[in-house]
Amino acid sequence: MKARITKILTTCLLSLSVLAYGQETDSTVLEFDTFYGYVINNHPVVKQANLLTLDAQQQLRMARGAFDPKLAGNWDLKEFKDTEYWNNAGISLQIPTWFPVNPKVGIDRNRGNFLNPENFIPDNTNNQQVYGGVAIPIGRGLIIDDRRATVKKAQLFQGMAETEQIIEINKILLQAAKDYWSWYAAFNGYILMQQSISLAQEIYDNTKLGFQYGEVAAVDTLQARIVLQSRRVQLEQANLARIQAALRLSNHLWNAEGAPLELADNVIPQEPDLSILSNAVLLDLVKKAELNHPKIVQLGLKNQSLQVDRSLAKENLKPQLDLEYYLLDQPIAAGGESQPFSLQNNYKMGVSFAFPVFLRKERAKIGRINLKIRENELKRDYSIRKITNDVHAEYNAVQTLSNVINQQREMVTSYQLILNAEQLNLQNGESDLFKINIQFEKLIEAQNKLLKLRAEYQKGVAKLYWAAGISNLNLLNN
Repeated sequence: MKARITKILTTCLLSLSVLAYGQETDSTVLEFDTFYGYVINNHPVVKQANLLTLDAQQQLRMARGAFDPKLAGNWDLKEFKDTEYWNNAGISLQIPTWFPVNPKVGIDRNRGNFLNPENFIPDNTNNQQVYGGVAIPIGRGLIIDDRRATVKKAQLFQGMAETEQIIEINKILLQAAKDYWSWYAAFNGYILMQQSISLAQEIYDNTKLGFQYGEVAAVDTLQARIVLQSRRVQLEQANLARIQAALRLSNHLWNAEGAPLELADNVIPQEPDLSILSNAVLLDLVKKAELNHPKIVQLGLKNQSLQVDRSLAKENLKPQLDLEYYLLDQPIAAGGESQPFSLQNNYKMGVSFAFPVFLRKERAKIGRINLKIRENELKRDYSIRKITNDVHAEYNAVQTLSNVINQQREMVTSYQLILNAEQLNLQNGESDLFKINIQFEKLIEAQNKLLKLRAEYQKGVAKLYWAAGISNLNLLNN
């Protein structure tokens, strides 16, 4: 009977040596890259993040609307006691341009017994008059104005929206990667406990049979039963962890039509890639983080936006001096007749001037913007330092995990050797089932810890690329 128990324990050793690595032939492996593709293409929060750039495009379109041509018309009539006091009508087309020249053309028709003299138009043109000209800011508004500043800031906001999109998507992808490898650890932990409980059942059955033949003590039977019960409890806990991990993973699975997906029972995770990251990878990630990390890019764009505000504030230090000049009834009159072109006759023009004496408001605004620019520059310098340190920290964590995994692997091997030694002692009558169970338990714990370390390694790789701000974490598993 001891030989039979020894044979069963040998089977335990062989099974545990491949515990978390064997997969059933009828199972379907959900590759990490496939899962990752589902998240990027179909996850609702990812789709929601994509709306940020669309919203920024609409804001830019709205800002450019300030330069849309404007068609305007008016009609003002007063009639009292059968007397037409005035009847003024007009229509005009104003075409704003990026450069501070705003062309305007139109036609007026004014008549009445009490017409304001400045609106008088002779009867020989049927009280109609065509005009066309431009309005030009000579002082304030010549270099930049509110309309051009709004468009420039909207263009910068579009870039900010793209970086914010990267940040939001990367958050989802990081959590998805963590959940996938947590599922890997929970699934294989459940497989580990399934195998261990089947072996514990065999040991218990054979120990009980040995007791019936008088070859095993009653306490050994009790001990084998306790071990079996303990394994059953651990199996229930592992099964719960597996189910919960699968449900968390399902939160990231959606089809192209937006319907949620669930993991089938025969779907299993892939084995992780534990290849060591070289120092060249670290240097490349640090360089990319300094140049292209979304938060750093955002701060750079914000600085450009503040510089637009400063340019506008400096422009407002200039006096407001606007010039308008319009040709009247030339080169075409209201009736369609051609007229000789002249800048000295048949025109109207005007000049408007305004200038705050102390300019306290404008100077204070420039001072505040300068402070904001300095604050933003300091924040950017700090962010660059912090992000590069975070990349180094995550890289060191991954390297450390790689070393720990190698050590844990050696520990698993050592526990297997100890169990082999206890098996030999049992054959020689120098050991008992109690010692075998202790070594058996330690081997299972070591295997389970190795599974979790392998999962943590992959999570660490995901956190490394996330810390570097790589778009879509698209260097994972590359």
